[in-house]
Amino acid sequence: MAGSPVGIAVQGQVSLSMFPAIGLVVLLGLVFGGFAFTGGNLAPVMHALPHEMLIIGGAAVGALIIGNSGADLKALGAGFVKVFKGPKYQKQDYLDCIFLVSKLMKMLRTDGPVAVEPHIESPDTSAIFGEFPKLLTDPTLVHMICDTLRLVVVSSGTLDPHAVEDVMDNAIKAHHHHELRPAENMQGLSDALPALGIVAAVLGVVKTMGSIDKPPSVLGGMIGSALVGTFLGVLLAYGIVGPFSNRCKAVIEEDAAIYHVVKQIIIASLHGHPLPLVIEAARSGIAHHNQPSFADVFDGMRGR
Repeated sequence: MAGSPVGIAVQGQVSLSMFPAIGLVVLLGLVFGGFAFTGGNLAPVMHALPHEMLIIGGAAVGALIIGNSGADLKALGAGFVKVFKGPKYQKQDYLDCIFLVSKLMKMLRTDGPVAVEPHIESPDTSAIFGEFPKLLTDPTLVHMICDTLRLVVVSSGTLDPHAVEDVMDNAIKAHHHHELRPAENMQGLSDALPALGIVAAVLGVVKTMGSIDKPPSVLGGMIGSALVGTFLGVLLAYGIVGPFSNRCKAVIEEDAAIYHVVKQIIIASLHGHPLPLVIEAARSGIAHHNQPSFADVFDGMRGR
């Protein structure tokens, strides 16, 4: 298994998914370790951290609840999971998508709309869709294939391919806009965290001013605790949540390529392009590390 292409792909995916965790360890280790290495005393920071985190974290969670629906909050949680899991689709999935859509388009061309209709009306029971169980778990992908081919079937082949392309572009754009919401919410949270850190720091200063009659050593500790709020807000914003937002967006962007594969195969086939051009149209929009070779696609399609 480990030496096979599937094993190598799985190992590569596991390694990639570990990068965010490794990054967090490096970030926290070097920030706090560097502070201690240069003579800083971590004890006051550790003492203030839970209290400041309670204020900053509570304000951040409250702001998210105020500004988002329940579905958005659930999607935000899923977005954090994406950061660690990485892209859903790998090279074999793109191959499977090409095989699936090409097989349906070939059936439409050779056997006619009547042969295709049962597969697009009930993909869960379709023998063709059943060959690719992972793709069946993506309702957006399945609906895009079935809804588009349903248009072709009911129009008896009289549709303008450019009009079909416009419809698919709108569907992909709407889905992508929806999928990016978690990354946008993370970025909004990142932008707010420094200000929330200042809120926590100001409250600490207010607390300090109420104890102005205390000895300087006590006041110094209280002021230091207040400044931890500013430090924590900036660290969370630019060291954790901001990078999480960028990573989440990158994962979403990469997985979106599979919908363009569906579009390219359908549109190129409707234009009547030869098979090599259809294959190249499908391959061209896939990232290089996931892009199957022309031979992989062509040989796989001949075997089907």
